[in-house]
Amino acid sequence: MAYTVSKLEDYSPASLDKAVQELLSAVREEANAVGGEVEWKAFRDRWMARKNGILTQINDAWLKAAPGAAKREVGSRVNQLKVEVEQAVDSAQQRMSGGVSKARLEAERIDITLPGISRPLGAEHPVIRTMNEIVSVFRAMGYSVAEGPEIETDYFNFEALNFPPNHPARDTQDTLFVAGQERKPQRDRLLLRTHTSPVQIHVMEQQPPPIRVVVPGKVHRADTADATHSPIFHQVEGLAVDTNITFCDLKGTLDHAMKALFGSDVKTRFFPSFFPFTEPSADVSITCFKCGGKGCRLCKSSGWIELLGCGMVDPAVFKFVEGNGYKSSKVSGFAFGMGVERIAMLKYGIDDIQLFFQGDVRFLEQFI
Repeated sequence: MAYTVSKLEDYSPASLDKAVQELLSAVREEANAVGGEVEWKAFRDRWMARKNGILTQINDAWLKAAPGAAKREVGSRVNQLKVEVEQAVDSAQQRMSGGVSKARLEAERIDITLPGISRPLGAEHPVIRTMNEIVSVFRAMGYSVAEGPEIETDYFNFEALNFPPNHPARDTQDTLFVAGQERKPQRDRLLLRTHTSPVQIHVMEQQPPPIRVVVPGKVHRADTADATHSPIFHQVEGLAVDTNITFCDLKGTLDHAMKALFGSDVKTRFFPSFFPFTEPSADVSITCFKCGGKGCRLCKSSGWIELLGCGMVDPAVFKFVEGNGYKSSKVSGFAFGMGVERIAMLKYGIDDIQLFFQGDVRFLEQFI
């Protein structure tokens, strides 16, 4: 409500005391009527606003207008009134805030002895789950995890892995090149990596032997999408380099890994193959974990399932990192790589690789 302070006609002590008491009664009555924060702010501004508050009006109408002889008496009462008003405003705020806090605390009260509310989380995608399982097997064997860029240069993706320019083995990897690279030297041209093997070179450039790493990641090839092919898929690469590493170490490592992934009853079989960056090279098959090697639909009645490729690191690869301690006369190593989607399809009985990438909730809910 608006309030205007009238000028004093009588500046006697009795008249001053009477006027002050009337104002104190008014401020106390208003303070007791405050019931919320909005009302408190209006009450505070009405009395204490700098431009037109009641205290400002009193200072102008009483103190400035008072004759010289009465200024001391008027100033004393004005100061007293100012202190009383500030106390009333503060006490109203404390009373109002205290009430609000109690109500808020009561509304927000919780029993900390109750169990927490667990938020429902989604399940791991079957490809990610399979990749994590593979990585965990090798981590338990002392391997560390390495990662590398998905956009690579021709040098790391091919040349440093013993795929020289115009090598026929390049034709087996349908490569997606980044556009606008024609003016660059071939080794500097950018492409989407066709395998996780380039990380082998990155790791050996950064760390001298011995090393034992697994490299999970996404790779790209210009494959036509069908039930068994996808232009995007995942691999887990492995590399071990040390002195006196032999093919027996490779066989023992992969035999243990396959048993850890598919059960202790599976057997492994190695037969000759070719990869430019390993020599000798081999493909690895395991006995069918569904029929135990007797023959079924999953293994096409052969009793065996071809799973991954591997081999001893070709000495020609070590030449690219020879300055970091990888002299082929002193060290040897093996490498292996497996497709994650293929293993996931075998483990979960999935017959179409495209199901992994379609995002169909009905399909993904099966893995919760």
